[in-house]
Amino acid sequence: MAYVNVPNDLSKIKTKLAFNLTKRQLICFGGAAAVGIPLYLLTRSALGNTGALFLMLAVMLPAFLLAMYERDGLPLEKVVGHIVRARFLRPGVRPYRTENIYAPFVGKEESLDKRQKCKAKARKG
Repeated sequence: MAYVNVPNDLSKIKTKLAFNLTKRQLICFGGAAAVGIPLYLLTRSALGNTGALFLMLAVMLPAFLLAMYERDGLPLEKVVGHIVRARFLRPGVRPYRTENIYAPFVGKEESLDKRQKCKAKARKG
């Protein structure tokens, strides 16, 4: 009898379009190829094969990382965004502060006591 593994979490399954790649991977690889191959062909005569190859790899690497890197179900740009937000945009130390909802009434309570005392003096005097 045939045995097929069925994953527990079906939300992790991604639809594959061509060559067992997702749409995101196809777009990133296509963009990398559209930029990297002409760059290699144009710089090969000036830099030599090895220099042009390394330049092409350096230009194409970010697209490959965008296509393939995934951490905890999040793509690279979201992971980098979370890291930047946590390290640079938000304060490192967050002191514990409470908001006193009764603060606006503190001064009024004292002024009411003074008014009542003045009215009481006026009645007596």
